[in-house]
Amino acid sequence: MSVPQGRRAVLAAMLALAGAGLAAGSAPFPQDPWPDGTVLRGEHYVVVAGRRVPAGLLEDLAVRAERARRRVAAMWGPVRPVILFPETDAEAEALAGTGATGGLAAMATADRVIVLPSGYARLSETGRDVVITHELTHVATGATRGGRVPMWLSEGFADHVGYAASGLAVRTVAAELAAEVRAGVLPDGLPGPADFAPGSVRLAQAYEEAWLACRYIAGRYGERTLVRLYGSDVGTVLGLTAAEFTAGWRDYLREELG
Repeated sequence: MSVPQGRRAVLAAMLALAGAGLAAGSAPFPQDPWPDGTVLRGEHYVVVAGRRVPAGLLEDLAVRAERARRRVAAMWGPVRPVILFPETDAEAEALAGTGATGGLAAMATADRVIVLPSGYARLSETGRDVVITHELTHVATGATRGGRVPMWLSEGFADHVGYAASGLAVRTVAAELAAEVRAGVLPDGLPGPADFAPGSVRLAQAYEEAWLACRYIAGRYGERTLVRLYGSDVGTVLGLTAAEFTAGWRDYLREELG
């Protein structure tokens, strides 16, 4: 998989969380939105698709859903995936209650993941695994939890879970940020909400910075500590001031990407 594809795999799954109404935990299976569609039910997941979605594509998605569910459960806790695969992007947008989705591959709402057919089709095999796992992480964690979790943590953690089993090198995933670091340019601080806004000049770098912040925490303090950071802060959990944490993270960027 090429470097650009590695980063687009997660950028394609980006969702404007402020309007998503995400809630923590898993949800019951929804009423089938397509009476004449296809439903694949596993012991812990359900995949529902429109009638014209190819059976092979749906079966492949079910395998990925189960694999993603296990990854999320291992790091966070149980999640019961509900994944909808509409026939068109317009139908996906209607199900999610969003406007134009412009190249996204999937979206997470409060209780399910909705695949956008055109964006999903452009992803590599690894990219599909990353995207489904990323979005299931958002469903399981409740993402921003009404603004109580900073976006760098919610997006970085979803990336951390998504990329954990990808086998991709750090410099492959964080190609854009690595180019800046090699040129001697380091971010001054962790990315904020504006950095994750669609159309942001450094959107790719914002995701990469967030991912590496979570990877830094997991590597230095452990996965359980990273999980405990949700709903808390670096001072309480890590015993660091914001400035101390930022300094350690910037040193980590130099080590990993320089």
